[in-house]
Amino acid sequence: MNRPIRVLVAKVGLDGHDRGAKVIATSLRDAGMEVIYTGLRQTPEMVVNAALQEDVDAIGISILSGAHMTVFPKIMQLMKEKEMDDVLVTGGGIIPADDMKTLNEMGVGKLFAPGATTNEISEYIKNWVREHRNF
Repeated sequence: MNRPIRVLVAKVGLDGHDRGAKVIATSLRDAGMEVIYTGLRQTPEMVVNAALQEDVDAIGISILSGAHMTVFPKIMQLMKEKEMDDVLVTGGGIIPADDMKTLNEMGVGKLFAPGATTNEISEYIKNWVREHRNF
């Protein structure tokens, strides 16, 4: 494929803290990816519909509100319904390690805690997409 990796970066729910999401979006763009940033206060339905319309390779959810055990499973359910089984769902924020493990077992990709480097995140997405999306 001769197009850049396409990543949708989203803030779901009422969490109004978007600095981290904007930093990640910029760093992914700097790493050569095409980034669609949805802005604040998105619903899982809005995120999945935008990802489908934009034909993204990955969805990155930034979540600081504590709603990760609701948001990620809902996104995974909606993606399954739309047969989007070749799209990475990843993300980061304030997510306890036990919850990260549970979400990973549900099919969510690697989740990044505060302090993760932007390079670590972009390399993870690049490697996942190469492995799963025939790049």
